[in-house]
Amino acid sequence: MLKINNIEVIYSEVILVLRGVSIEVQEGQIITLLGANGAGKTTTLEAISGLLHTQEGKVTRGSIEFNGQRIDKMRPDEIVRLGVVQVLEGHRVFEHLTVEENLTVGGLVRPHSSEIKQDIDRVYQLFPQLKDLRNNTSGYLSGGEKQMLVIGRGLMARPKLMMLDEPSLGLAPMLVKEIFNVIQQINRETGVTILLVEQNARYALEVADYGYVMENGRVVLDGPSEQLADNEDIKEFYLGLTQLGERKSYRDVKHYKRRKRWLG
Repeated sequence: MLKINNIEVIYSEVILVLRGVSIEVQEGQIITLLGANGAGKTTTLEAISGLLHTQEGKVTRGSIEFNGQRIDKMRPDEIVRLGVVQVLEGHRVFEHLTVEENLTVGGLVRPHSSEIKQDIDRVYQLFPQLKDLRNNTSGYLSGGEKQMLVIGRGLMARPKLMMLDEPSLGLAPMLVKEIFNVIQQINRETGVTILLVEQNARYALEVADYGYVMENGRVVLDGPSEQLADNEDIKEFYLGLTQLGERKSYRDVKHYKRRKRWLG
């Protein structure tokens, strides 16, 4: 469905952020991009969705294809109409609109507005809390409720590929589990393919079929999620586990020099 071919991304004509990234996403899968802050995960999503220009960035080498059609030179609205939707990091709702008005806005890119009410009801089935809050002003929602709303708003565009940027950011552990359960439910029940950017490697690898690990603008490791979860470096650097299965402190991990076996 999605093929990223050796892309390079530069910001402000001088800052090289992505250095030859290649990723493939098969239809119906959940694919996760793992990595620390600054690894290039969000930049990869913005390159796909066409939002790079808002950050003075551009793809300077390589290509991005969606269902065989090249999209790296297309406008964001054209890409959305093809079925590619990015849910941005940070629970970005239209704060002065109600929950239902936010959902309605998400469906405006579609030609058949008569189906919007039907799709709103489907979002309420996924997120029953939102139905109870449908007339509430979105700016007063909790962080978890806002995250449910932005995912629901993304679904209103009836995406073929939904890209989620750090959906667990700032959420309580119980809400994180609920959000990931819904991500799996969306994938299984609607067939929407999902590209998931996430720092919570444990949950991401539990729901994903395949994963890519990024560092410094490059893909340094990829493989089936089960294989990555068993990788000793992934356990230590992203799950905080030693080879004996004992959890290390963040301080130990932070100052530990990566062995980079995956680059060998």
